[in-house]
Amino acid sequence: MIKVIVIAGTNEQRTMVQAAVDGTSIARAVDGLTFPVKATDLIVRQAQETNPDVVLVDIPPDNPSAALRSLDFFRAELPKAAIFAIGDTNQPQVIIQAMRAGAREFLSRPAHVNHLVEAFARLASLREGKKSEGRGTLYTVIDAKGGSGATTVAVNLAMAMHGLRGGTALVDLAPLGHAALHLNAKPPFTVIDAIKNLHRLDATLLEGYMVRCPNGLRLLAGINEPMEVEPANADFARLLDLLLDHYSDVIVDCSARYDTTTRSICELSKWVLLVAHTDVVSLWSAAQIHNYLRASSDRDNVRLILNRYRKVAGFTDADAEQLTHTPLLWKVPNQFAHVSSSIDRGVPVTEKNHSEIASSFVGLATALAGMQGEEKPTARRPWVLSRSNA
Repeated sequence: MIKVIVIAGTNEQRTMVQAAVDGTSIARAVDGLTFPVKATDLIVRQAQETNPDVVLVDIPPDNPSAALRSLDFFRAELPKAAIFAIGDTNQPQVIIQAMRAGAREFLSRPAHVNHLVEAFARLASLREGKKSEGRGTLYTVIDAKGGSGATTVAVNLAMAMHGLRGGTALVDLAPLGHAALHLNAKPPFTVIDAIKNLHRLDATLLEGYMVRCPNGLRLLAGINEPMEVEPANADFARLLDLLLDHYSDVIVDCSARYDTTTRSICELSKWVLLVAHTDVVSLWSAAQIHNYLRASSDRDNVRLILNRYRKVAGFTDADAEQLTHTPLLWKVPNQFAHVSSSIDRGVPVTEKNHSEIASSFVGLATALAGMQGEEKPTARRPWVLSRSNA
């Protein structure tokens, strides 16, 4: 039986959620508490003494701040407990804040017994299958403008990252998915199939939706025709949350997708890689995209990738950073003919281990792996880590 502590702002709401938990038959509400005001609050100590499997926090839509703060407290003080949140799924900012605060599940409010059963079952399946050694890391790759090469960067970065560390998944969320073509894959399922089955998505089913690619990389393929109705932001966030439970690195290719879904995913990401060229239009576009992504976030996790880079007389790295308002992380050499042939054959350039561009992507993967502990780097840090001729 899963032991659950329910945290809610009112007695009435606690009673309703506790009844829903008890109605699942696989979990039992062992206590009901209000929101703590600080980590040393007696409420947190009382929760520790109960030693719950799950801390279930109800987030009221009209004033979510106290509930969101409590997520941080419980995550820090009860590290062995899974943190679940219940809230309004039409408030994407609240969902993002809850997941960044450590919520493993975000369920619709009011609490439904069936949804709780599914969430508790996923938790039990995860704990039976393998003890998590830590959550995975999420990276998002996005074009400054169409054709900048985000998919090429995402595919080859994912291949290089998997070669270095293993356990890497590539997720294609582009308006029209091309990652499978780059990998010569013929996926029977797409990301939409996974989202449609979120209610029963466990480790086994998730693996069934993934395509095994060269060197063991897993691909969750993108859509092969435009969609008239997109899934909700919360569905994408929940899918990525599940992926981060099972893969050490998850790389999302958003390509030229500029919408609230992309912005939400970028906010959840450790690093956002903005791919541009050194021409005026591309650099101007990069600045606009960066501004769009920053508009709703208190973090600056966007880094510039200069793709098809060739040294231009009088143009410096500092110029690129100033024009885009974005710290420069990496420069990918211009080997367009080699890359184009590689895409046509469905063989990523990283499979050609001795080419200059393959080495560049391995270097980028190594640099990102070394940035795991970085949270808010300053713009003065020397972010250009590649050789000057890269």
